[in-house]
Amino acid sequence: MDEAWNEQWRRQALPQLAEQTWDLIVIGGGISGAGILREAARRGWRCLLLEQRDFAWGTSSRSSKMVHGGLRYIAKGQWRLTRDSVRERQRLLHEAPGLVEPMSFLMPHYRGGFPGPRVFGGLLTVYDALAGRRSHRFHDARQTCYLAPGVKDAGLLGGTCFVDALTDDARLVMRVLAEARADGAWVVNGMRVEQLLREGERVCGVQVEDVESGTLQQLRCQVLAVATGAWAERLRPVATPRQLRPLRGSHLLLPGWRLPVAQALSFMHADDGRPVFVFPWEGATVVGTTDLDHREALDLGASISPEELEYLLAAIAQQFPQAHITGADVLSTWAGVRPVVGSAGGQAHGKPSSESREHVLWQEPGCVTLAGGKLTTFRPQAIEVLQACAAMIGRSVSDDGAPVFSPVAALAIPGLSAAQERRLAGRHGRDLLRLAQRVGELGSDCIGASDTLWAELAVAAEAEMVLHLDDLLLRRTRIGLLLAEGAAAYLLAIRRVCQPRLGWSDERWHTEEQRYRTLWQRHHSLPASAH
Repeated sequence: MDEAWNEQWRRQALPQLAEQTWDLIVIGGGISGAGILREAARRGWRCLLLEQRDFAWGTSSRSSKMVHGGLRYIAKGQWRLTRDSVRERQRLLHEAPGLVEPMSFLMPHYRGGFPGPRVFGGLLTVYDALAGRRSHRFHDARQTCYLAPGVKDAGLLGGTCFVDALTDDARLVMRVLAEARADGAWVVNGMRVEQLLREGERVCGVQVEDVESGTLQQLRCQVLAVATGAWAERLRPVATPRQLRPLRGSHLLLPGWRLPVAQALSFMHADDGRPVFVFPWEGATVVGTTDLDHREALDLGASISPEELEYLLAAIAQQFPQAHITGADVLSTWAGVRPVVGSAGGQAHGKPSSESREHVLWQEPGCVTLAGGKLTTFRPQAIEVLQACAAMIGRSVSDDGAPVFSPVAALAIPGLSAAQERRLAGRHGRDLLRLAQRVGELGSDCIGASDTLWAELAVAAEAEMVLHLDDLLLRRTRIGLLLAEGAAAYLLAIRRVCQPRLGWSDERWHTEEQRYRTLWQRHHSLPASAH
């Protein structure tokens, strides 16, 4: 595949897709689909990934950004899920420094509150044992106030620190896709699968529509893997019982100066006893998350509701009473839909947060569908899917423990600090040399108050298959979230850097900008009633 991964490449490549029978077609360009493609590609399979909108468009760019072991799953007895999560967290910390980074979490304990220091310490002892290292410590009330200035101190007994990890989830998807492409895989966004093709009872391919042109194609494969998250049931036979329970999690993003935190703070919301997080991310502060049934149409994209906004603001007021945070302080919001397999067959029974996050596989001849699952465990989930696919075509797949990511050679980039070089290596991997060249052309300036370089925007525009402006500003980079009003004040400068690289006419840019502004107001601003 051509290294210039842009619209021109796309126009030339699409007609070639129907010229061969693929070993595997993967539907879904989130972390699950990317993981499956990566594992297939490195084993030499002829494989293709199709995404109906943009890579990481759904849940995989709207998560809580945490690569964690799922501490609360221990209390639910989900030992295997916790064990796998902790192991994969350690793997990702080792393989992708700069993209997946350790983060200290602090859980304050209050008189009469749950969990107390002893109970929580016991859970963490098990957690650490699964990870093979001790990483928790109890601090008294005075030390806790020092570690988290401004935290509520009435009734404070102390706090327990432990270590998990954070990531940029959309860049994680892009890195995994880049590794798959390096091993020969093909990936295309803007390709909607209209229906599955069958020979008798066996799935043998897909009919797809290029959403940019309306062109239809039929693509053949030996086996199909469906990894479409909350959309996983859409391509299943109509008579199949529905099992997914889509659950929405919404988040607030605040300027870092407005609610400064040096580490993640985890605490129980006074209203319902659910865990809530406040943590530093990309120079800003994230507050999340909610957990409730998502009843809106999935294709419209998720948005925070007025009730969720009030819930999260109440959480901040509870834990940081002197901060006086209001909706006016919010930079942006995002909401993602968790593809949870419901214990009541997809029906909304019981508390959403009590549902298991375990994944399941649904199989029919020639097709394997992944339902549920977690970002952290994308690799073992992918291998499980690939094993099921392999069995259908007379192959075998084992978990050989090979790394997901190839090592990134150290590269000194003039004008950047060691921390910036680490960050860029983690986010861009194999494209680091191209990025260094753009830094040489455009300089080392960041965009506004974000940590994102103008050079990163340039590389994304010219080489990361951007179809629309929101792809560029919300997923390839996150400046649409990190800068006020979706980076509206910077759109003219962004246009100067990116329009020539995208090859868009003035009319196209104007259309894209209007589309982006409307989309941002609908999905990343405050709810209409809160303005």
